[in-house]
Amino acid sequence: MTGTNGNGNGAGNGNGHDPEIIGHRRGMFGANGTGDTSGYGRLIREVALPGSSPRPYGGYFDDVVDALAAALGEETFGAAIERVIVFRRELTLEVRRDHLVTVAQTLRDDAALRFELCLGVSGVHYPADEGRELHAVYPLTSITHNRRIRLEVAAPDADPHVPSLFSVYPTTDWHERETYDFFGIVFDGHPSLTRIEMPDDWVGHPQRKDYPLGGIPVEYHGAQIQPPDARRSYN
Repeated sequence: MTGTNGNGNGAGNGNGHDPEIIGHRRGMFGANGTGDTSGYGRLIREVALPGSSPRPYGGYFDDVVDALAAALGEETFGAAIERVIVFRRELTLEVRRDHLVTVAQTLRDDAALRFELCLGVSGVHYPADEGRELHAVYPLTSITHNRRIRLEVAAPDADPHVPSLFSVYPTTDWHERETYDFFGIVFDGHPSLTRIEMPDDWVGHPQRKDYPLGGIPVEYHGAQIQPPDARRSYN
């Protein structure tokens, strides 16, 4: 199935292979197909991640994947890329975390790719995705070729470490700090991985799905702001 993306190129719009079911949601939000209209009964909806997509991907997506495979070499490409997913007219490359920096630098520097701009880092928490509970997502843009893709990397709760992309894309500096603050993903190699929203001594990461929704004590009570010469330095 093909569609048209933002710059007029055809791009796959299907889900690819069968989706990966990682859990079920119960309650009033987003569930269909039951006789309960109260919103509080037996409403159950699957939590599904899109599966790998078959060729052709559509539009420039095939060119990007082919160019990356050529630049990395087939053996390294096979070791680095877990899945290629085309979903809702977007291309996502799921990358094994040990290869993240190499893949990102190749995407930036290769003349056929030239994804010069990383637009940020988004954290995602899937408590039911066993061994892959924490995900980091990087939207990349090629100004040279007017293209957009996404990188996605996963890490387990028990070992929430992902290599920092600061050395490749310095603009990820504050985005990685925010993702660490809210999700607890540790970006190894970051020059100063500190909280930027929550206090330094805050316990937990508020945007994780296992974080309590209520009953949090007021932890600012009695707090004092240090004078400028005694505050944390980012140098």
